[in-house]
Amino acid sequence: MSPKPREPRVVAELGRPETPEETAARKARDSKLYRQRKTLNNLVLSLIVSLGLLLVIVLAVPRGNYSPERSVDVAELAAAAQGTQTFTLAVPKLGSGWQATQAEIRAAKADRVVFWYAGYMAPDAQFAAFKQAVGANATWIAAQLENETATGTETRDGLKWTVYDHTEKSADNTNVRYGLTTELNNQTIIVYGTTTPENVWQLASAVVRSLQ
Repeated sequence: MSPKPREPRVVAELGRPETPEETAARKARDSKLYRQRKTLNNLVLSLIVSLGLLLVIVLAVPRGNYSPERSVDVAELAAAAQGTQTFTLAVPKLGSGWQATQAEIRAAKADRVVFWYAGYMAPDAQFAAFKQAVGANATWIAAQLENETATGTETRDGLKWTVYDHTEKSADNTNVRYGLTTELNNQTIIVYGTTTPENVWQLASAVVRSLQ
């Protein structure tokens, strides 16, 4: 005995069984809605993962005090590099509260400016550095100071310095909370950092003394 044919399903909204065309349209609509929900769920999941990774990176980046991983001898490195340069490299003498963390000859690709750089941890455990270059131009100087605007001038050690006072900014957002530039012996001297203005001036004076 053959099975009794199955009665078509009555759709409540229609009050009658679906036609084959309506069934196909419904299945296509349901499939599209499923794909859209799946795409949205994947997007939300990706966003959660990205936020999680960002949080890990933020927590991994040191904030506040500057914590260098090494200490270097600026005088020793300057002596090793001096033979390749036509100008005398500055070797500032600073107190025991200062720690040199890096010193090297660098070159700016865009401006082709070769310069002597030394970075320090200041006595307040904040960052400070100086750069010394021959043949520097305005574009290079602006780039070294993160394109901060000058806020005035001041004369010290017989030199006129351009001052970049942006101490209202957080050390987490800039390396140039306070900066100075001057010209000495046809060289451009830049001194800056996240440390106090007093410490930046102390480093600047030590750089000038080493070159006079």
